[in-house]
Amino acid sequence: MASALARRARGSAAVLWGAARGFASVGSDIVSVAPGVSLQKARSWDEGVATKFSTTPLKDIFYGKKVVIFGLPGAYTGVCSQAHVPSYKNNIDKLKAKGIDSVICVAVNDPYVLNGWAEKLQAKDAIEFYGDFDGSFHKSLDLEIDLSAALLGHRSHSRFKML
Repeated sequence: MASALARRARGSAAVLWGAARGFASVGSDIVSVAPGVSLQKARSWDEGVATKFSTTPLKDIFYGKKVVIFGLPGAYTGVCSQAHVPSYKNNIDKLKAKGIDSVICVAVNDPYVLNGWAEKLQAKDAIEFYGDFDGSFHKSLDLEIDLSAALLGHRSHSRFKML
């Protein structure tokens, strides 16, 4: 079973959004915390049509695997593009050597935006990108914030990492 070791990124997010919120705790089973939630793997529009816009249930992503999953406020964000995704990409061999089966990036974006971003970062071969197209994954883990006032809609409250 997938256990969540959630660590909230500190710093500017705490200043902008106030005090820390409760998240999935150490030892939480993500599949149980977010039952019925599915994500969409990053893909082109044509790939979406070919797969009838299929989604992937969390249980299929995590079952029998050691997975590092990290989340970001959104694709094409500055620090995420320049530092966060490249740090996982550049350390993929070290993670695999420690028994990690896959590294997954999740953001509240559609799979087509994430596909373009992953291609731009040249990270598709190292990292699997999934879109939380309706924010249900983030809502289930209490990682969602409404940034509609900033014209951003519902987003990930902060960056997060889970194992």
